Amino acid sequence: MKIARNIGLRSFLLSFIFFFSVCLLYYIISVLKTDGNYIYLMDDAYIHLAMAKNFALYDVWGMTRYQFSSTSSSPLFTYILSVLIQIFGNNDQIPLYFNIIFSVGILYILSEYYAEIFNDVKKTVLAVLFTTFFIVLPLNLLSGMEHVFQVFLFAVNIFCFYHYNQSKSAIFGFYLSLLLMGVVRFESMFYFVILACMFALVRKWKETVFILFLGFIPIIIFCIYNYQQDGYFFPNSVVVKGTKLSFDAQILNQIKVILLDNLLLNISFYKIGFFPLLLCAIFIFRDLKTKTLKEVLKDNFLLIVFSLVMVCHAMFADLKGLLRYEAYILTGFCMVLIPKCKGLFFNVVDYIKKEKMVSLLISANVLLMIYKCWVAHPIMCNGGKNIYEQQIQSAKFLHQFYNTSKVVANDIGAISYYTNIHLLDIAGLGSVETIHFNENKKGFDQEFGSFLSKYCLDHQYEIAVVYEGWLQGYVPSYWKKAATLKIEDKITVARLEVSLYSINIRNLEELKQNIKTFNWNKNVTVTIIE
Repeated sequence: MKIARNIGLRSFLLSFIFFFSVCLLYYIISVLKTDGNYIYLMDDAYIHLAMAKNFALYDVWGMTRYQFSSTSSSPLFTYILSVLIQIFGNNDQIPLYFNIIFSVGILYILSEYYAEIFNDVKKTVLAVLFTTFFIVLPLNLLSGMEHVFQVFLFAVNIFCFYHYNQSKSAIFGFYLSLLLMGVVRFESMFYFVILACMFALVRKWKETVFILFLGFIPIIIFCIYNYQQDGYFFPNSVVVKGTKLSFDAQILNQIKVILLDNLLLNISFYKIGFFPLLLCAIFIFRDLKTKTLKEVLKDNFLLIVFSLVMVCHAMFADLKGLLRYEAYILTGFCMVLIPKCKGLFFNVVDYIKKEKMVSLLISANVLLMIYKCWVAHPIMCNGGKNIYEQQIQSAKFLHQFYNTSKVVANDIGAISYYTNIHLLDIAGLGSVETIHFNENKKGFDQEFGSFLSKYCLDHQYEIAVVYEGWLQGYVPSYWKKAATLKIEDKITVARLEVSLYSINIRNLEELKQNIKTFNWNKNVTVTIIE
């Protein structure tokens, strides 16, 4: 054990140096393109920051300081940020520091885990680095969101699972990680349910009950609180983006979406989860031919769990989130499949000769890792630049001229964090009033157009900062376009061009003058509509 720990520590140090050298390189590249400021790769990071700021400073769980809005899809992560803001002050780099700390934790857990399997520094480092780049951990770290924390909890949970009968601390770590992960990401419910079912199949009833109880209690408490506030059990983002299965006239279409659109015809599923699933299937099928069902379940326990989690996630969650949402599943796949393939690390040629099909699938997963790193490269290089030129510039403009005004918007993170605006979010993430028009991925219609027109008049909204295309032709007739803001090279923004509208026609000329006065970034093309 002492030798394994020594190997684990040495492996951790080597992995740490390589991993953070890569992260530092991309950090520097990004900062050089954003006037010396580190800007997160997606606007979503600023949603967490805005809610954390408002909860820390004004005791309001919302995108603005004026009203409740359940926008964060990761309540625990956002709450931790709010605590850190209370302690250290309102610093937009806190999520980055948080992710650095938990990335160190991931590297340490993986190093200890693989060291016990390989008992060799080089092989352990190779396994650690493959895992971290297979899940594109550098991108998740630099994105400033909750996915690093989620991966850390899953790594701890799997590590403790394999040491469950060896120490009380492993049992404690196993259940504590389960307690926390549900309110870090709600997709963790797939894991709770499937894990509990597997324990039930092997007749471990105590573990089954504990998993369901500890996993769901924090979620239930949050959902009850959320429902009391806005009438929805889950956060707005889950309601708007999640896949529904309701037993009504639309059930056949919903089943078609779940099975075909989200799974079988979803190219992202084949890019992300198909090859790991095939590897799992081979190992499980082999054991079925030579072992009893009880032995198969025991020997392939987490292989089966993560295979089913992958399928459930594809059907009901999201596999198109810029390499973020699937990171926890791929961490699980690596931690259960690499030990099954460890012969490859000791004698490559003999293993390939003996295991041709497995070796082919391993090669496919290696190519998949390279592909994902290739996709992540421009995001890490230019994602922050995109956000800086579009969302941050919009936020600075609003802060200077409309800091407490009533604003209609669709990308709401940065503009909410850096200002004190009153917000109407047409996408439904920051405003419960518009959830109805965005549920289940439906498009806007005349009902939405009438609502938007009347709501903005009744509540005296002043300007809109929106992607015109997102309004789908339902721009109220009395809105007058003042200008467009255009950037180049779309990477992490939805559209290249943002439109600024005057909702109060009496302020149109003042808005145009403010746009002309503001010191826009040189890469933003500003066109005044005369």
